[in-house]
Amino acid sequence: DAAGEAFDKVAKMLGLGYPGGPIIERLAREGDARSVRFSIPRMGDGRPDFSFSGLKTAVSKHVRETALQPAKSGEEPSQAIKNLAASFQSVVVRSLTGTMERLAEEYRPKTLIVAGGVACNNALREASRVAAKRLGVPVYFPSPHLSTDNAAMIAAAGTVKLQAGERAGWD
Repeated sequence: DAAGEAFDKVAKMLGLGYPGGPIIERLAREGDARSVRFSIPRMGDGRPDFSFSGLKTAVSKHVRETALQPAKSGEEPSQAIKNLAASFQSVVVRSLTGTMERLAEEYRPKTLIVAGGVACNNALREASRVAAKRLGVPVYFPSPHLSTDNAAMIAAAGTVKLQAGERAGWD
């Protein structure tokens, strides 16, 4: 499961709306990232793949076990929601940048590029800058208007192919 999808689903669990990334980022600035302890998602095979499904489950469990009430439309979210948003965002950022650093140390790239919808997240950008400095390589980010949901880009590419009459079999 992608990071952006995790932001969206966690925001939905918390009654925050869609898209979740900007909302969680805004609330995280007012929260305590150490208030809820989540494990950093790890893929057991050592490959550079990400899955945040376990983290989403951990957030859901936390919400259930603490009887955290979702935000009500039009009202400022509670401090508990802000703290959860900060804790969630922190673990996603640490997961992404930790994997990026591990792979960069192994493969020694000349450049790092952070792209996709979550690339707009300022906490991720700052952590990526710190990691790149530590690694001694430059890091680049697309302009925010180019850092959109990848699903929309895939759908747009598919639409062009469909309109051109291209089809793929079920295999």
